[in-house]
Amino acid sequence: MELWPGVRLHVVTGKGGTGKTTVAGALALALASGGNRILLLEVEGRQGIAQLFDVPPLPYAETRIAVGRDGGTVVAQAIDPEAAVLEYLQLFYNIKRGGAALKKIGAIDFATTIAPGLRDVLLTGKTGEQVRKRDRDNRFVWDAVVMDAPPTGRITRFLNVNTEVGSLARVGPIKNQADSVMRVMRSPETAVHMVTLLEEMPVQETIEGAHDLAEAGLPVGAVFVNMLQAEELPDAALLSDDPVSTSEIREGLVAAGIPERKRGLVKALHKEAVDHATRVQLQRRERDRLEETGLPLIDLPALPVIDLGALYQLAAAIDEQAPR
Repeated sequence: MELWPGVRLHVVTGKGGTGKTTVAGALALALASGGNRILLLEVEGRQGIAQLFDVPPLPYAETRIAVGRDGGTVVAQAIDPEAAVLEYLQLFYNIKRGGAALKKIGAIDFATTIAPGLRDVLLTGKTGEQVRKRDRDNRFVWDAVVMDAPPTGRITRFLNVNTEVGSLARVGPIKNQADSVMRVMRSPETAVHMVTLLEEMPVQETIEGAHDLAEAGLPVGAVFVNMLQAEELPDAALLSDDPVSTSEIREGLVAAGIPERKRGLVKALHKEAVDHATRVQLQRRERDRLEETGLPLIDLPALPVIDLGALYQLAAAIDEQAPR
């Protein structure tokens, strides 16, 4: 069955360090299940997607980077603001050679620097074009588009391009493109997902970000709870300040055939147990805060290494929990 029925644009945001790009990649793989064609977009120029999938740096052209379950495909594209400006000039003003000349003298960099709102309009505009792109048979080229978007602190301003365009243009092609973008961004076809860790600052930023998105009329999707630590001790022990006594640890080492005289081992294991219990208590407390938002939560486990195999593992976890 289809994940997130009716949603064709999945915007993935999150506080830095929460694994936003990893989740975007895993989500693209999950959506590719069943033979779907998924486009994964890079908009920040960091080439994080290329590093994640261990492929060469992504060009502006669409590039296949992975195969989903049952024959689906994940195609990636790095949307470069400079290339988007040249494409925009050609599309709306029929400028070809002139656009190349502007690029050569640095005018494009200058324009997107003094008017950062223009940059966002171009990036989101290209995203909107990909969402609506159709083939010769008038069918959508992409079953869904996933955007690895800017961090939570900037996401509402980035997506709400009409507020940026107000100071740039009130009429004309730029304003028309911004209006077109907002029709996509505010429609039921879009879901803005947020990635967090069960820690105080990321959770607080997630809650505030969800509120800001809703205030701007942008559709909030799910919260991906990333790098979730498994609870390794019994519940009673996890709620205790001293989850395991040193004598229990010593007895366990003897039973396992490990010399109890090994210097510092009992002390180190005891500290690890205390740290684990503290971490679990924090996770539970922060999860309660997220549940109060009423947003759907998708749990993703902490994995020792993030490689292509780990991405498929995370994609399977998303597939199990995503709304249908």
